[in-house]
Amino acid sequence: MAKVLVQAAPFDAGAETAALTAGRTDVGGVASFLGACRSDDGLEAMVLEHYPGMTERAIERIAEEAEGRWPLTGCTVIHRVGRILPGEPIVLVLTASSHRAAALESCAFLIDWLKTKAPFWKREEFAGGAERWVEARAEDDAAAARW
Repeated sequence: MAKVLVQAAPFDAGAETAALTAGRTDVGGVASFLGACRSDDGLEAMVLEHYPGMTERAIERIAEEAEGRWPLTGCTVIHRVGRILPGEPIVLVLTASSHRAAALESCAFLIDWLKTKAPFWKREEFAGGAERWVEARAEDDAAAARW
């Protein structure tokens, strides 16, 4: 069963990877995606909102789908909410399997789903007090459509 966390606090990707593989001899490959807040066009912060309970259940369902599609030996999805500054981590996806292909494909599947369908609302804060809600991007939708 996947570990799914939605939290305001930063996370330690190395510690999460170690926890996923601790004592395991059946893991042949671990794939990871670490998404961070970047500073584009004067961005000062990204604010992520969600509905507690609903968001976690939605992520748990898609993680279960990944576990059904690929022979995973482990899966971790951590997504931050709240105000996140440039350079800080936003999301971590870890997938483990006996073979690399399953780990890599399932990790890509999960991050594409998180980017396009996860129930988060993102607002960007800019220098001078300007704000903007983040809209879906066609290239993200196209990436998710392959699954």
